[in-house]
Amino acid sequence: MTIRMSFCASLLGALSAVFAAQAQEAPPLVLQITVDQFRGDLLDRYGRHLGDGGFRYLLDHGVHFANAHHRHANTETIVGHTTLATGTDPAIHGMVANLWFDRVAGTQFYNVQDPDFPLVGAGGVDASAEIDPTQRAATTDGRSPRNILTSTISDEIALHFGPASKVFGVSVKDRGAISMAGHAGTAYWFSKSEGRFVSSTFYLDAYPEWIAEWEATGTVAGYAGQSWELSDAPEAYLFGANDDQEWETDFPGFGRTFPHAWGAADDRYFTTRLTLSPAGDEITVDFAKALIDAEGLGQDEVPDYLAVSLSSTDYVGHLFGPSSLEAEDNFARLDRTLADLLTHVNDRVGLERTLIVLSADHGAPEHPGYLATLGIEAGTFDFERVDTEPGFVRLRAEFGESRDLILNYSNPYLYLNTAAIAARGLDKAEVEQVVAEELEKLPGIAYAIPSSALRAGAVPRGKIQDAVLANFNPDRSGDIYVVFDPHWFIADFDGLTVASAHGSPWTYDSHVPILIAGPGIAPARVSRRVETIDVAPTIAAYLGAKPPSGALGLPLLEALPTSIGQNAAGAKAE
Repeated sequence: MTIRMSFCASLLGALSAVFAAQAQEAPPLVLQITVDQFRGDLLDRYGRHLGDGGFRYLLDHGVHFANAHHRHANTETIVGHTTLATGTDPAIHGMVANLWFDRVAGTQFYNVQDPDFPLVGAGGVDASAEIDPTQRAATTDGRSPRNILTSTISDEIALHFGPASKVFGVSVKDRGAISMAGHAGTAYWFSKSEGRFVSSTFYLDAYPEWIAEWEATGTVAGYAGQSWELSDAPEAYLFGANDDQEWETDFPGFGRTFPHAWGAADDRYFTTRLTLSPAGDEITVDFAKALIDAEGLGQDEVPDYLAVSLSSTDYVGHLFGPSSLEAEDNFARLDRTLADLLTHVNDRVGLERTLIVLSADHGAPEHPGYLATLGIEAGTFDFERVDTEPGFVRLRAEFGESRDLILNYSNPYLYLNTAAIAARGLDKAEVEQVVAEELEKLPGIAYAIPSSALRAGAVPRGKIQDAVLANFNPDRSGDIYVVFDPHWFIADFDGLTVASAHGSPWTYDSHVPILIAGPGIAPARVSRRVETIDVAPTIAAYLGAKPPSGALGLPLLEALPTSIGQNAAGAKAE
């Protein structure tokens, strides 16, 4: 019996005791923090930069699950965020990728786009200045959570505690805020084209007055003409001598060495550069603090919920890689930004009255150039060259023009032209298999798994295959799931070459931290393997609420109040 199966068996007897023993009063605030692209080893690796009030508070007062992993294959932003929010796999919650192909419309589909709910009083995405390729692919500025197919933990809090419970999500990224706020909350995200936080008509008809008051403080404009400076002397850093690495991205006006200038306020890339640096997180937290005050979060006995998704680590990682001076200094600044948020929560609510849950949507790979210095083979893959490979030249001769058969590649899925296949009288499952076999012959591709085989249960069990199956939703997933070899990834995104690109099922992308601190939780470091689908059920068990509708995860007993854990342990012993 596996460790996880053993936990399943013991929890069947323990859960009734857990809920029956819910004598612990629910805290007035649940604060869920998601750090984008925060690989699980970084807390230990860059621990020399920790101060007293940020991560250190969570490590000293909470449970650190140091061996936590996403179990789905596609470790992208929307997939990880929604998994943390719902406690289930993308196969069930439906957010299988940042982008998937809409066969009806014949275009790529951005995960949270929704034409029925335009933005409130804002111009939306400026495609000419937007560097996020997933944002650029959206066919509408409207946004909503309606593509999330199950409830979220924020929804369940609203359902359990009633209309007096306030629920919010805040992030630089729309998908980071919307996924965590769920259907019942209100989401705010940073519009780079507007230089302010926005929302959609799914949530609001008009902005509350406090947002205009926050904008008037000039927090965003205050960065104009300034630069991201190194926080300490170079010798204080692990990568202090590596400020200029050839694989780092030289973004216009930002450069790849310190200091990194943000530019003038009227520069078209000014707000973009803010998000490419620790400033993005600082602005997000400043807005979240204003929201806490204006909305009165945690000020009565009815629990409120606030999700804060911090995106700077992701953008810095993409541009410079996780083993860079920029990534290390961003970590140091993130710790101080987190301390600023926790200090504010302590002043307004009390940390002893707040349940805090911190995790990440995914980890990050190292750049092949850095790995090469350590003797580790790696590479980048160019999907544009697939048609010229000998195997695909042969397919053109065998099936006709193969370009007609391959309709779209939206990472990680290849979509075939089903109409062309049917018109030629071909068996779609056979075509999937033949194309998959040719893909697996290419350098850099470890697996190409046909969806027809997943439907038929014909894929052998294994770590990677199970992860791909957990990612498979028949309405949204493509026809072939492509898994690159370890340490391989696509580095070019519409002309922007990046230093790191997550999205694989390999450990460096799946490994994330889970830290949980709150009333009655005994501090500990836990090394057993746990999964991110366990986060939402743990929050639900702590509050005495039911888990989200599609939840598969199990409550983490170490992160439940001591009295509940003792009752659960007694039930297990029986």
